[in-house]
Amino acid sequence: MTQLTIPDNSMMNDWQFIFGVATSAFQIEGQSSTRQSTIWDTFCHKSGAIVDGSNGDVACDHLTHWRDDVSLIDSLRVGAYRFSVSWGRVLNHDGSVNTKGMQFYLDLLTELEKRDIKAFVTLYHWDLPQALENNGGWLNRETAYAFEQYVDVVSKAFKGKVYSYATLNEPWCSAYLGYEIGIHAPGISGKQYGKKAAHHLLLAHGLAMQVLQKNSPESQNGIVLNFSPCFAASTNQADIDAARLADQHFNHWYIKPLLEGKYPDIIDSLSSDHQPDIKVGDMDIIAANLDFLGVNYYSRSVYRSCEQEGFELVAPATFSVTQMGWEIYPQGLSKLLIDLNHHYTLPPVYITENGAAMNDEPMQGQIIDLDRVAYFNTHLAAVDTAMKQGVDVRGYFAWSLMDNFEWAEGYEKRFGIVYVDYQTQQRTLKESAKQYRNMLLNR
Repeated sequence: MTQLTIPDNSMMNDWQFIFGVATSAFQIEGQSSTRQSTIWDTFCHKSGAIVDGSNGDVACDHLTHWRDDVSLIDSLRVGAYRFSVSWGRVLNHDGSVNTKGMQFYLDLLTELEKRDIKAFVTLYHWDLPQALENNGGWLNRETAYAFEQYVDVVSKAFKGKVYSYATLNEPWCSAYLGYEIGIHAPGISGKQYGKKAAHHLLLAHGLAMQVLQKNSPESQNGIVLNFSPCFAASTNQADIDAARLADQHFNHWYIKPLLEGKYPDIIDSLSSDHQPDIKVGDMDIIAANLDFLGVNYYSRSVYRSCEQEGFELVAPATFSVTQMGWEIYPQGLSKLLIDLNHHYTLPPVYITENGAAMNDEPMQGQIIDLDRVAYFNTHLAAVDTAMKQGVDVRGYFAWSLMDNFEWAEGYEKRFGIVYVDYQTQQRTLKESAKQYRNMLLNR
């Protein structure tokens, strides 16, 4: 049987290297009636938006089962739990604190602390309150300042209980998928919107970093970006150029302003109605010093030249894909990390999400997901390769702790290392969870 192991002579064997598991609020919490409505609540009721027609009203009912879920996390022997706070659960429409919602997170943090599990808190994982979207959402600059106020309230309430704060999770997904091609909430489509939303998200990050440095200087404060390294479909120069162009739009557009205080040069080629509205001082705010950079990686992207857009995505020419149809390409992770480290002066890095949706079928009460075990093995080896090339990686988080609401895919795709029966809410450790635990016990 395939065994999940840390590569030999790896710096990941150092006990200061953090292994964890990750989730997000909307995907697991449920009990939607006890918080503000979000853009994802609204999007779920849009005809055809969610593949299976489902929603997050119940999800994994984590609000009911959270104590058992923390016990489960503890049983895995991980050192950290990455989760997100629901903006609409801790604040009411008028900005006042939802006492019951805030207490849920305080209780969760206290329980994690008792068990010596480090709390990695993500402050925004896509679930914008619908009331803010009604006023323009991330297309409205004022949303960045509303986020600043929200972060101020949360970071004061959580004082001393959080090891690490990430301001945003994957702003590319929020901006591009949500406001440019419309396949994620709030479902707005238009090339003129994507970069504008992205700028306001990054501004929100910078404003939040100022708050965190004031309210929680003892925590590790940063941001989580998703990356898909861009490869050319052929050795033709046109395809090589296409891949480079896509890389500027989808990867460097988000990291370059954070680390260098400016957008890629492609900004000058954008038509005026596609350009973000950048005010004096914005880029200095965005380029706040980062204690860490979170990197989410699932697969690479392959591009060929396209006359209209300059590049177009090519489907992977391989049978080695996950249930999402994403190519299993671990060498893309090591290349990504090494390339970023060469191109930028990186802060310490955490792999904040890495995992795979597989066709998990229980058999006699067991889920023998050896394909997922193999995925983790090869990607841990890729992280090890990057570390040996000088990339300062401090931790690795498996995505995800448990099966959950997988956004536009509903409940049809399972990323969890723990199987969830959505009818009974029973949790069952998959083989990958058992092996993750064994790997850490044998560390």
